[in-house]
Amino acid sequence: MPSTRKILSIGHSYVVRLNRRLVNEIARLGQPTWEVTAVAPAFMHGDLRSLHLESDSNELCHLEAVPVHNSQRIHFMTYGWRLQEIMQQGWDLVHSWEEPYILVGGQIAWWMPKNTPLVYRTAQSKSKEYPFPFNWIENYAMSQSAGWICSGQKVAEALKNRPGYSRPMRLIPLGVDLKYFYPSASAKQEIRHILGWEEQGTPAIGYLGRFVPEKGLDLLMSVLDSLQTPWRALFVGTGIMESSLRSWAKQYPEQVRICTDVKHNQVPQYLNAMDILVAPSQTVSNWQEQFGRMLIEAFACGVPVIGSDSGEIPHVIKGAGVVVGEKDNLGWVAAISELLNSPDRRQELAQKGLERVQTMYAWPIVAKQYLQFFTELLDCRCL
Repeated sequence: MPSTRKILSIGHSYVVRLNRRLVNEIARLGQPTWEVTAVAPAFMHGDLRSLHLESDSNELCHLEAVPVHNSQRIHFMTYGWRLQEIMQQGWDLVHSWEEPYILVGGQIAWWMPKNTPLVYRTAQSKSKEYPFPFNWIENYAMSQSAGWICSGQKVAEALKNRPGYSRPMRLIPLGVDLKYFYPSASAKQEIRHILGWEEQGTPAIGYLGRFVPEKGLDLLMSVLDSLQTPWRALFVGTGIMESSLRSWAKQYPEQVRICTDVKHNQVPQYLNAMDILVAPSQTVSNWQEQFGRMLIEAFACGVPVIGSDSGEIPHVIKGAGVVVGEKDNLGWVAAISELLNSPDRRQELAQKGLERVQTMYAWPIVAKQYLQFFTELLDCRCL
């Protein structure tokens, strides 16, 4: 085994500083035998806003900024030629936090140096028939890979028998940074003040994510209309349903707040302003909830969660929250009402969530599993 092993990790999400927590934790755990370099876009169009690469004075990995093209449409996005130059710099392993079926996934496979292991991370929880050229890209990319990582049981089940996915695989969950996501009474007070709400007033039901139909906003609005217990609701995100959400909210001018300008680093504060987080995701023909990062972020902030049974949500929550059928309106009314009426039950679930996130989803735990998998792949090649 060489004295130092070099990992290159490529991901468009690395443009956000907090999204590089995994590669930085791998670098920390791997010292001094692993060197980690992350490639991130210098600029890209995000879901909520345009994003310039966020720097971090405490970065443990080396960070390379690369131009990207067509970032408004992730399936058609490509990296600039600078990535090819970086990929030729003698890596022991390349890790792609890009899907193998999109253009950039194929681009990485095409530029891979010969005999260097390539590991993809994928979040596709349904086995889909992609149109050309994406079907060809996926087949080619996986044929060049040494292994793959997924974050959920549903993804593993969907892809394990798919052509090209017979290579070594590890199911490793997403992580959460407990240095940024933690219970904070002061954050709760500050955000409640900004929202014009008394800190100790009626409990607040929170939603965090995209404002799109598959995330269950229609169901949630219907459930809130049916509640007999006093409630307030905080919606954080943006998307195509914003106008219909605002139209509905006009019925409840004192009860509902819709925040569409919350930056990534402000999410922990807004989570702390919630008494309950709900994730009413709805399975559709081409999508089911792939993981539900907001669930583990709520766990870390000591916020009890209620989630639907769409996709991976039940596996993420397990016994640390409440799972309700995605079409069960009465069940949602009952579950939310119970938590609104029971501070003790909310506290019980908050504690269970904290325990689950600390033992399953903290970045040091997740990063250790990545390093173990990378080590196994490299050691097998050395035999």
